[in-house]
Amino acid sequence: MNERFGMEEGIRRKVLVVDDEQVNRKLLGMIIGRKYDVIYAESGVQAMSLIRRNVKTISLVMLDLLMPEKDGYEVLKEMRESDELKMIPVIVLTSEKSAEVKSLQLGAADFISKPYDMPEVILARVSRSIELAESYKMLNRTEHDSLTGLYSRDFFMEYCERLDSFYPEKQMDAVAVDINRFHVINELHGRAYGDRVVKETAICMGGIAAREGGLAGRSGVDCFLMYIPHRDDYSDLVAECDTLLETTIPEISVSVRFGIYADADRSLEPERRFDRAKSACGKKKNSRSSTFEFYDTQLYEKEMFDERLISDMETAISEKQFTVYFQPKYDVTGDEPRLSSAEALIRWIHPELGFISPGAFIPLFENNGLIHRLDNFVWNETAATIRMLKEKYGVYVPISVNVSRIDIFDPEFESKLLEIVTKNGLEPKDLLLEITESAYTENSSQIIKAVEKLREGGFRIEMDDFGTGYSSLNMLSALPIDALKLDMRFVRHILENDKDLRMVKLVIDIAKYLEVPVIAEGVEKKEQYELLKESGCDVIQGYYFSRPLPPDDFEKLVIKEEGKVC
Repeated sequence: MNERFGMEEGIRRKVLVVDDEQVNRKLLGMIIGRKYDVIYAESGVQAMSLIRRNVKTISLVMLDLLMPEKDGYEVLKEMRESDELKMIPVIVLTSEKSAEVKSLQLGAADFISKPYDMPEVILARVSRSIELAESYKMLNRTEHDSLTGLYSRDFFMEYCERLDSFYPEKQMDAVAVDINRFHVINELHGRAYGDRVVKETAICMGGIAAREGGLAGRSGVDCFLMYIPHRDDYSDLVAECDTLLETTIPEISVSVRFGIYADADRSLEPERRFDRAKSACGKKKNSRSSTFEFYDTQLYEKEMFDERLISDMETAISEKQFTVYFQPKYDVTGDEPRLSSAEALIRWIHPELGFISPGAFIPLFENNGLIHRLDNFVWNETAATIRMLKEKYGVYVPISVNVSRIDIFDPEFESKLLEIVTKNGLEPKDLLLEITESAYTENSSQIIKAVEKLREGGFRIEMDDFGTGYSSLNMLSALPIDALKLDMRFVRHILENDKDLRMVKLVIDIAKYLEVPVIAEGVEKKEQYELLKESGCDVIQGYYFSRPLPPDDFEKLVIKEEGKVC
């Protein structure tokens, strides 16, 4: 027997023999009882009762067609209508050749003709039918996702290629579908509830694909794939999903986003077609409502640009195409503003592409995990600058550097920082660490524990972009921070928008309660500066005082401000 698919020697399968004639039941029992455990039914009604009670253990049904109450055809129909029962193979017992076609159409696996005069042939047919059924079940478990029943990713891609070969001229769309904010659903409601959301979404995807004449599969925790005939508008499919999810999961709001690579290029491998669909899907990642996005030339160009940046990053670091600029911060608590510190900001001058905006490469490196390499470069360059100013001019200017969540969760993070600090003859307090508010509010307990350890080691922590996250006041009072850095979006409109000004004053009051200074960034106008100073802001950063400066210009500024450095 074939052990690959579970046909191990020594395990006796259970076979149900269904026939209204006792002599036939006994005869079949004698033939197959040598290898199998046999149970009997003398009618279709009794057979269905036994099948339902023993669905997990019956390996084969041997079914007579002509019986009272419920005949064999009705049993086959009833079994075919059940996803579970239709997996049990059925050998039809008949002496009528005309019955074979109808039985096959109803799902029969094989036939044995009456009378039963060839025992070895009967045994061979029973054995083969069971082996094929068990092989199919094993294959089906890998072919289909266990939670949703949709095609697994690898089989989905294979069937896309088959569909292409059957319909080479048909225009097809590659569609990726994600559940919005699925991690939040899992966190708030638990994994079992999350599984329910996934299953209901899969039902919608499977239904659409079947109706449209396409395929549906699952790729990842909350990502689904569809390969369906081309359509110009997807608003009705998005609305269909909304309606289904509202009906089946009324307790919470569940929304999806579609990414569509329309009229997919057949010359591309299926994986690449769906990568493009996922790119379009990712463009709407922060959406809170159901929506869709088409992959277009602009997305393709961005994708190619991103790939270029990723592949060039290591060379850029080794060749120092990256330069650390420094934007001064001024203490405004006294009569005259005084240079108190600075923030390190990265700039990339590519030899072919020219100046590359930090907004293009920093989020990209954050998303693919490369940001720690860039951060290490910035920390080393910044520490070297602090050391140079101390040794050359005897001036102490602490400088803040950005720290990502990836950095904080690195078990060697603190030791790396200490090594950089020690190598440059500095103290931990010389290198200020900026951590965004959103980092504190995601995985808060782990972040807080890591930051507390850093502070115990002498590092000072500034909470960056304060006001963009979701810190509760109760949580805020427990956060380990040494300064609050106000998000520049509030500063930008304080002269025109009274709400933003009230928000700034509220943040300053919170900081006074926490006994930490407030840093305002993005200050460009004298009126903004005066209003912030009057409101009690401690430190100002922005173009009003200075733009970010390359190292040489920052050194000149420090020399100029030498007598006024805090």
